[in-house]
Amino acid sequence: MADHRNGGGQPANGKASGGGANSYKIDLENFSRRLKLLYSNWNEQKDDLWGSADVIAIATPPESQDLRYLKSSALNMWLFGFEFPETIMVFTRKQIHFLCTQKKASVLEVVTRSARDAVGVDILMHVKARGDDGIASIDAILNAISALSKGDATPVVGYPVREAPEGRLLENWTEKLKSANFQLTDVTNGLSDLFAVKDGNEILSIKKAAYLTANVMKNYVVPKLENVIDEEKKVTHSSLMEDTEKAIQDPSKAKVKLKADNVDICYPPIFQSGGEFDLRPSAASNDELLYYDSASVIICAVGSRYNSYCSNIARTFLIDANPLQIKAYEVLLKAQETAINSLKPGSKLNAAYHAAVSVVEKDAPELVPHLTKSAGTGIGLEFRESGFNINAKNERVVKQNMAFNVSLGFQNLQNQTKNPKNQNFSLLLADTVIVGEKVEVATHVSTKAVKDVAYSFNEDQEEEERPKVKPEAANGAEPIMSKTTLRSDNHEISKEELRRQHQAELARQKNEETARRLAGGGSGGGDSRSASKTSADLIAYKSVNDLPPPRDLMIQVDQRNEAVLLPIYGSMVPFHVATIRTVSSQADTNRNCYIRIIFNVPGTPFNPHDANTLKTQGSIYLKEVSFRSKDPRHISEAVQQIKALRRQVMARESERAERATLVTQEKLQLAGSRFKPIRLSDLWIRPAFGGRGRKIPGTLEAHVNGFRYSTTRQDERVDIMFGNIKHSFFQPAEREMITLLHFHLHNHIMVGNRKTKDVQFYVEVMDVVQTLGGGKRSAYDPDEIEEEQRERDRKNKINMDFGNFVNRVNDLWSQPQFSTMDLEFDQPLRELGFHGVPYKASAFIVPTSSCLVELIETPFLVVTLSEIEIVNLERVGLGQKNFDMAIVFKDFKKDVLRIDSIPSTSLDGIKEWLDTTDIKYYESRLNLNWRQILKTITDDPQSFVDGGGWEFLNLEVSDSDSEKSEESDQGYEPSDVQSESESDDDASDSESLVESEEEEEQDSEVDSEEEKGKTWEELEREASNADREKGDESDSEEERRKRKMKATFGKGRPGPSSNSMRKRAKLR
Repeated sequence: MADHRNGGGQPANGKASGGGANSYKIDLENFSRRLKLLYSNWNEQKDDLWGSADVIAIATPPESQDLRYLKSSALNMWLFGFEFPETIMVFTRKQIHFLCTQKKASVLEVVTRSARDAVGVDILMHVKARGDDGIASIDAILNAISALSKGDATPVVGYPVREAPEGRLLENWTEKLKSANFQLTDVTNGLSDLFAVKDGNEILSIKKAAYLTANVMKNYVVPKLENVIDEEKKVTHSSLMEDTEKAIQDPSKAKVKLKADNVDICYPPIFQSGGEFDLRPSAASNDELLYYDSASVIICAVGSRYNSYCSNIARTFLIDANPLQIKAYEVLLKAQETAINSLKPGSKLNAAYHAAVSVVEKDAPELVPHLTKSAGTGIGLEFRESGFNINAKNERVVKQNMAFNVSLGFQNLQNQTKNPKNQNFSLLLADTVIVGEKVEVATHVSTKAVKDVAYSFNEDQEEEERPKVKPEAANGAEPIMSKTTLRSDNHEISKEELRRQHQAELARQKNEETARRLAGGGSGGGDSRSASKTSADLIAYKSVNDLPPPRDLMIQVDQRNEAVLLPIYGSMVPFHVATIRTVSSQADTNRNCYIRIIFNVPGTPFNPHDANTLKTQGSIYLKEVSFRSKDPRHISEAVQQIKALRRQVMARESERAERATLVTQEKLQLAGSRFKPIRLSDLWIRPAFGGRGRKIPGTLEAHVNGFRYSTTRQDERVDIMFGNIKHSFFQPAEREMITLLHFHLHNHIMVGNRKTKDVQFYVEVMDVVQTLGGGKRSAYDPDEIEEEQRERDRKNKINMDFGNFVNRVNDLWSQPQFSTMDLEFDQPLRELGFHGVPYKASAFIVPTSSCLVELIETPFLVVTLSEIEIVNLERVGLGQKNFDMAIVFKDFKKDVLRIDSIPSTSLDGIKEWLDTTDIKYYESRLNLNWRQILKTITDDPQSFVDGGGWEFLNLEVSDSDSEKSEESDQGYEPSDVQSESESDDDASDSESLVESEEEEEQDSEVDSEEEKGKTWEELEREASNADREKGDESDSEEERRKRKMKATFGKGRPGPSSNSMRKRAKLR
């Protein structure tokens, strides 16, 4: 199992104070008492349980990522309250030897006096350096053991035989121990007996763990299942496991007031349904969907730890149960309660199991073969205490203050049905029980009565089934009523229905608002593409005399004048590097090298005419040139020089163009003597300043009318005016590595040589390091605990400093002169977040009160909710694990924002959030080509309004009207069909609304600066394809209209049998 421990968990009985190794103090009173118990049990049960051992050797392995329970680790926790990984303890009658590092030794040395006072033994520390293999210390310990021999008798050394050595130290220890002249024996039974009877502190820890476990089941798991079943959600067992695990590690979710640092899971929670059941504690939740149809069974098992002490609970839920299932559950419940009541001090463990079997034999003898072979185990520091299994053979005696996990079940029962999902079913009940003067069920908070675990949705058969379930009801006994609160007879309006009604009202308001905006010539018009950038007059040389002196007729690159000289017909012809689109080279089999240079040619698809090229429309342009050479080195150097020079020129021109479009900002007014500026130090900035020097942190100051960020370098300074701030965010570090302040601006500013609307200041709350030693460290290693405590303190201090800065700035912004700016720091609502891919990488996207943001990964995502027109949830309803979100803005000139690959488990949460923020959303089965849709709307807004506005996206309306007309599934139809003469627009209008990867690739080629030019053959092939779509000249006007409408809207809603729905590769 994977280890899901809280890395910052406070170990049992650990007390933090001061600093250094002494921060972790051992409870000496507890140590003395338990050391006495160890030696007392060892002396009294030496031959029966301790294998006649004269010496007890305990070797604790290094930390592991696996969640495991070891006797060595349990003894560490039991004696000291901490786990000491890679530590060897050797107990003799007069000495205790410790082999460990210096830091662990400094923690352990405090027990020296307590050990001597308690049992009269001396503590001997064998300290090893971190890189030492420990051989010398091991030899010293083995020599001390050899000295214990009396005459010819060799010492008997006991150790947990089943624990395999891990790490170099333990491997050396085991090898030396086995090669020494000692008798070896197993002390596992002795340690189990030592841990079996708990003291008051241990009982309290088990009760707290059981209280948490029961409340997680009652207040989190059961409501979660009820919600899933009531709203018919599709949820996997593994996702339920993950959510429940988080609830255990955050007790507040289960309405329990326990410190999260002290709790952890015993094992990953188990959820099973759909005919596949495994009642073993090592079972795992699979990725299948939760199955809750009629006659189905759901098994849930949850285990949690408090101060390392375990507890467990398991419940079975019955959905529209048949008589066989009800009877089997009642028998199982009675058998488990009988087993629990049989665990009395002085009785034997097998008596409890026989009592349970007797109940089943009496009430349902046909179920005896299906009963589990064990009724549970002892529980404590270990989830399963070996030697205390409740089965038919174990004759160990039950003692007061023992704790048990009483777990009983029926495996592989059969229903009379052909449905494989509910043909096979199992039942399981488990509780944590403490044996005192009376037997106490510590997990009693979570009920297991039939009426509380049986859910009935099949109301038509309910009256018929009840007399069969409880025939004695006719004799006056109260019949068992199944739980029907989820779908009761009062027909209350469900949350989904309320949301649907609200969305219908939003649709009406949104269509009216859009119609008014389009009618008024608002932001709905225009092409979504920005105007093409005009080319400047490119001059490499003012006259022929400026050309460099000719050398050999070879390609030359003039870095100073940014020109490439090509030998053409015996002359060197100069070309400015900005006229070159791409340059490439290749070699053939005859060792000839070729260089191909493609130029920017105005008038081609990727290079439209601008104001300068229109002056010389009659000019002839060179499209490409190729040269052959026998010198591959020269060809390679020429290609690299041209590419490097081109990148340099393009970067310079791009920065110049960006600076030309900047809006002039007001001047920053420094605080001066009026007030001291609000300051936050040691911050990093994103985007970072350019340059090759070492990056250094800076300071952010709040002045009279804006912020200033500066470093110790004079040229690294950024001013952000309050009036230019559109949104400001404060995100403290919780699960992230950074705490940040983020500003989203109205107008672009320059940070270094970058033009940006988003500026972020952040601090890393912990160091990103990786241990190279290869050894794994324990969650209870004092070194690890100390390091984690330092990280928590650092994170809390940084979050507090940022919080104080934010509060002071908010007070500044509350002054009257800033009231019109509506400035305030917003915090992301993490509980509403979801994972998605807004750009190229997956990120955690979080809503705020006014935005949808992702502020950790770059590029940043900041979407203002008030600027959203509608949201379309795409690829929904296909049984897929992911769906996409398309955000359409009120400004139709802006490209639609896509967030891809959102887990389907987030669908309901996103719908609820969109509905509460009054954003109209739609659902579609496929991805749509939004660029073409917006162009169609802006070209003919009246047809869009007359056709119902955005309701063409409404799947419910479209599906219900699909049989009335062929075009109704497309939502609306443009009223005017363009004639054949308008051939310029036909090619674009005939594009499909379903977006394909090929179209995206073409779009990316348009934006790429390094893409290769198309050959004449490719252009001719595209022209022929366009002609084929338009049809022959002999086609009638009606045929052309139908073909065009089919191409435009026909792929938007393919039938359910379409194979394309399952292939993401074809749809984007």
